[in-house]
Amino acid sequence: MIITRTPLRISIGGGGTDLPSYYERFGGFVISAAMDKYVYITVNRAFRPEYILKYSRQETATAIDEIEHDIIRETLRLFDIPPAIEIASIADVPAGTGMGSSGSFTVGLLHALTAHLRRHIGTEELAHQANRIEMKLLGEPCGKQDHYIAAYGGITCQDYRPDGTVDTFPLAIDDATLRDLDESLMLFFTGYSRKASDLLEDQKTRSERDDAAMLDNLHFIKDLGQRIRGLLESGDTQGFAELMHEHWLHKKQRSPDMSNDRINGLYDHARQNGAVGGKLVGAGGGGFLLFYTRDRAKLRNAMADKDLHEVDFTFDFDGSIVQLRN
Repeated sequence: MIITRTPLRISIGGGGTDLPSYYERFGGFVISAAMDKYVYITVNRAFRPEYILKYSRQETATAIDEIEHDIIRETLRLFDIPPAIEIASIADVPAGTGMGSSGSFTVGLLHALTAHLRRHIGTEELAHQANRIEMKLLGEPCGKQDHYIAAYGGITCQDYRPDGTVDTFPLAIDDATLRDLDESLMLFFTGYSRKASDLLEDQKTRSERDDAAMLDNLHFIKDLGQRIRGLLESGDTQGFAELMHEHWLHKKQRSPDMSNDRINGLYDHARQNGAVGGKLVGAGGGGFLLFYTRDRAKLRNAMADKDLHEVDFTFDFDGSIVQLRN
């Protein structure tokens, strides 16, 4: 049996500039942080000539083309793996909540299948091939950051070049700044889940037709990501928190579906109760609100009054790993 553990993520800055509709023309830049919330994939040999698949539902198939789960189907096809295999997945956080679960699933599955075949795959190749499965083989309007942060882990800067290559390097923060972020960032589930592809497809379409408002917004967000990098590397977490708020105000302008009245009200409530800045994690429309605060107890109580569930987390510096092999 093979078990892989692959982290989910929060985006720190620059989110949205990792889509090819933007970076192939202007280059992109994102800072992402891997969390200690994971997608687990198990792969085992089956005793019957079948594909036995267990995720949010269960499938059994005798041919790859019969498999309904598109990521599993295309990843199995990539390796031409015959029937007589069982694949199961479980995650710490539901899908559709803005933490890059689809990317983490693809990275974890690819990692598990290469281990199952007794092949080595490097971190860069793992991220690149997982992204290729979703973006090229399945035609999803996704970006690159989810696959790269899931593979690499840590708090990682990602430079996206117009030729499609990615330069990854750790955010150069000291221990005191890391400790400050660990103690001051709080995450709350809004109760909404959504499919990110609709919002990302809108961004892709508008970028490709040179929509000035969309491109100006993404230019600003990319610059903001670089400014966040500078502040965090200099230890200015207060400045970072204030830029989180600025980021959120501009992100909401990208699409009317980015937020809604309830989420806006929750955000304002948090700002009135100890949050310096915050953002909706992921493409938008639902999922988790991330805040920076100097008063955790006050913010926790305020959000509990709104029936929001807090998810405690810290950072993951391992990336996708093979946790068990026997």
